Parts: sequence; structure tokens; C-alpha cells
Amino acid sequence: MTTPDLLRTVLYTVNNLLQEEKYKAALAVFKGFRNGAVYGAKIRAPHALVMTFLFRNGSLKDKLKAIAKATYTHSRNLAYFVFTYKGLQALQEKVQGKSLQSHSFLAACIGGWLVFGENNNINSQINMYLLSRILFALARLAVEKGYIPQPKKDPFPLFATLVWGTVLWLFETYPHTLQPSLQSSMNYLYHDSNVWHDISDFLVYNKQRTLK
Repeated sequence: MTTPDLLRTVLYTVNNLLQEEKYKAALAVFKGFRNGAVYGAKIRAPHALVMTFLFRNGSLKDKLKAIAKATYTHSRNLAYFVFTYKGLQALQEKVQGKSLQSHSFLAACIGGWLVFGENNNINSQINMYLLSRILFALARLAVEKGYIPQPKKDPFPLFATLVWGTVLWLFETYPHTLQPSLQSSMNYLYHDSNVWHDISDFLVYNKQRTLK
């Protein structure tokens, strides 16, 4: 059998396997792992690139290492979580014979504890990102279920007022309570803009460059 024939046979066998209904749950777990890894890399790489070159000091090599490490960590953690979550969901459904709402909550709780429970910069950003979305979703759900009345006016302006008032108050008064990346961003915007020496660090650069 020639190499092309062998490849065609392998592809045919694999494609047939992927169509088998009895393997669908297990295969979905593995594809979830793949999607988690890809999505994590796509999300983290550009963010790490921008934040590292804007705010991190060090050589180009150090910056590239930091970008690669952050991207790998985000990609790995998301892949591990999706794998754990989907695996536990499939296991619960198989044991109980049907899918229940509690399955997703329990599977995600265990996955969150195992994967995102470590207190580091990447996990902190992801967890806080999700928290903001959860609060929005719960507020909408509360209105939808009738637990709180439908607002007569759009509450978003009030929400924006409180968010920005609170975060700048914290930044100016208790900056240590904010996440380091947010502190860096706010220092750049609100404190670094108070300092300049000449036109070079007023318009061209943020800080005055020293000659080596």
C-alpha cells in the first residue's frame, strides 16, 4: 500500500469513527479541550502583547517570554477546564440517565476549583471578567422572572456612574486593593499624565528617555 493510499485509509477510518454516536460524548470532551486551548491562545496572545509592550520593562527576550507564558497559561487552563467540565457533565448524565440543570453547575464548580482556584494574575483576570458578566446576567434574570420590577428608565447611566466613581475613588485612595494590571493602566492614564519635562515626554513618549 502506497503512502497516499494509507493516508486515505486512515482518514476514512477516523472520519467513520467520528460519526459513531456511541463515542460522541467522549469525542465532544476532546474537541472541547481543543477549542479551549485555541480560544485561550486567541484571547490571551493579543492582550498579553499589548499589555507587555505598554507597561512591562525589560529586554525584548524577557517580554516575548512573558507573552508566551501568559498565552500558554490561559490556553492550558481553559483547555483543562473545558475538558473537566464536559467530562463531568457526560459522566453525570450517564450515571443518572438524563441531563439535569444541576449537572452543569456541579461540573463547573469542580472544574473552577481545580483549574481556576489558584490565585494568580491570569486566573484573577478570568474570574473577574466572568463575575461582571454574571452580575449583569443575574440582574436580567431577576427582571425576567419577576423578582425585581422592570426599570422604567434605562439603568445603564446609573450603573456607569457608580462603576467609574467607585473605581477612581479606590484608585486614588486605596490603589493597593486593585488588580496590578488595572493599577498600571490607571497610573498611565491619570498619574503619568501629570509629569513631563519637555515636548518629547509631553507628546512623543510617556516618560523622559535617558541616554545610555
